[in-house]
Amino acid sequence: MQLFNKASRIVITCNKRLAPFLQKEIEELGFKILTTFSTGVEIPGTLNDCIKLNLNLRCASQVLYSIQSFSCNGPAELYDSTTKIDWENIFSKDGYFSVTSTVDHPTINNSLFANVKVKDAIVDRFREKINIRPNSGPDLNNTVIHLYWKNDIAEIFIDTSGETLAKHGYRKIPGKAPMLEALVAATLLATKWDRRSAFINPMCGSSTIAIEAALLATNRRPGLIRNNYGFKHILGFDEKVFENEKRKLIDQIIDLPELKIIASDISPDAINISKINAGAAGVENLIEFEVCDFKETKIPENEAGVIYFNPEYGERLGDETELTHTYAEIGDFMKKKCKGYTGYIFTGNLELAKKIGLKAKRRIEFYTSKIDCRLLEYDLYPGTKRIDATVS
Repeated sequence: MQLFNKASRIVITCNKRLAPFLQKEIEELGFKILTTFSTGVEIPGTLNDCIKLNLNLRCASQVLYSIQSFSCNGPAELYDSTTKIDWENIFSKDGYFSVTSTVDHPTINNSLFANVKVKDAIVDRFREKINIRPNSGPDLNNTVIHLYWKNDIAEIFIDTSGETLAKHGYRKIPGKAPMLEALVAATLLATKWDRRSAFINPMCGSSTIAIEAALLATNRRPGLIRNNYGFKHILGFDEKVFENEKRKLIDQIIDLPELKIIASDISPDAINISKINAGAAGVENLIEFEVCDFKETKIPENEAGVIYFNPEYGERLGDETELTHTYAEIGDFMKKKCKGYTGYIFTGNLELAKKIGLKAKRRIEFYTSKIDCRLLEYDLYPGTKRIDATVS
């Protein structure tokens, strides 16, 4: 238990361009931010704090707890320094561990080699101290050790998450080219949606956007769905602390019987997949699903809600010539049918975005995989006119 109460450096990682939204989440949980960088946030805290972070964060990828940093100028130094860590007091000899790494050093041209050096050091330490070694391999569902090595400084972390937090665990059937859950959550946090008014998601696919909207509005956290984390395999883990944090997640759920979230798709298969995923997330009863062309999606009147599109953009799906017409139709639909709403379109094709024909009020930068994307925001006032839009 001593390790779980020991203060250290915690680095919470995320995909590029999600850090501002991750920072806001962490601050709302009551933590002090030390620094924010392009792919994460650093805070002080304990392993017990890592439990809370893992269960609550929507935009994070991994929660890393630092156990040692040291000067390191080559593989031999990496091995020697790693063997000096008292691994036998960190996880069980009967356990299983894996090693991941981020390495930028001239002596290493393959990060897997650095992983092996760390693994060998841990195994040799166990053999030296207790004459028994734990099993190791690539699976991330048990103890995970992370190496960060840049220039002449290496740092060893416990990856308290294990498998990535960016996948929220409910998407049993992903559908075609879905957005990552953490990315969707960040884009929703970037909108002006008040989480009470209507949320409309035409062309919903597997409904990750609508599901994340329902989770956000009702304050359902990812930890409600997932039960296994890296921290559970560290010596001193107290199940009571974990269960207490889980109870807090249940207690903070908001009941919104009047919440109106509508997800539509022309594909019956997509809607069937959506219902399965929404059921796994515990929000199927909060979403009204429709099988229809997006232009037939029901738009509640006298609302000041949000309509959110994530159309294909020709990089992975869809023919760009055909999509030119689709984007123009989306613009016309928002202009004619969604007056009073705020419109959002997430796209990785800025040329196609120009075909929407409406002037974007905001252009928020994101990435999906390695594709440079924008979340475009439109105020859909009555009488909105089409224009020759410029998107950057």
